[in-house]
Amino acid sequence: MAPIDLRPLASTAREVAAEWGLELGPPFARARYSYVAPAGKGTILKVTPGDDDESDEEGDALALWAGDGAAGLMRRDAGRRALVIERADPGTDLAELPEDQATAIAVDVGLRLWRPAADPFRWIGDHVPRWLDNAETGAGRGLLPIARSLYDRLDIGRATLVHGDFHHHNILAAGSRFVAIDPKPMLGEPEYDVASFLWNPLSYRMRLDVTERRLAAFAAAGLDEARMRAWAVIRGAYLGADEGEAEVLRALV
Repeated sequence: MAPIDLRPLASTAREVAAEWGLELGPPFARARYSYVAPAGKGTILKVTPGDDDESDEEGDALALWAGDGAAGLMRRDAGRRALVIERADPGTDLAELPEDQATAIAVDVGLRLWRPAADPFRWIGDHVPRWLDNAETGAGRGLLPIARSLYDRLDIGRATLVHGDFHHHNILAAGSRFVAIDPKPMLGEPEYDVASFLWNPLSYRMRLDVTERRLAAFAAAGLDEARMRAWAVIRGAYLGADEGEAEVLRALV
């Protein structure tokens, strides 16, 4: 996904900061799809674009998690899609840690996030078919036949809140704990979330042996291994797995 024009969001951020008495700093360089900037001691201000529908319930999810497994929500304006969020300090992500330590932390964070929920969150089952249809011309289309077959056999859960973009770069050190950031929250099942963790961090080239170790760690925490494997292929298909990733994903099922 190409970075967006952040100037309209920056204008909204300045407006919100002035109203709320926030000291807005320069935006973070790595924030390319939302406007995210320091907003005083220990907080950040985030403004998401109106067409990013996957972030519609981000504030609701942060409020539900209440700082347990995710960065805490301090204030929000749903109309302007503005959130004041606890700043993770020092903010290093799991990509900086050894493989097994990073996976163990991800398991712990995931178990805190995956909790019962209902409205206003949407169900992934109402969206995945469309995402698979849109993948017909994408990079992951070679996985589509097996992805569709696996999806058709799943009876998808709808009572658990999932993060939606669960990976190394969205789990940060915050003092003595680690917290998730940037959720795309929906209702589903924990196994859905594991897929994106399997092909990250960005510097990593997906390997079958590492993937199997990661799956085993989540399975040991109680997740269903067959469903994790199925979701990895399904999500790899519509998120555009490259040739090397697709080879690993096929081997999982």
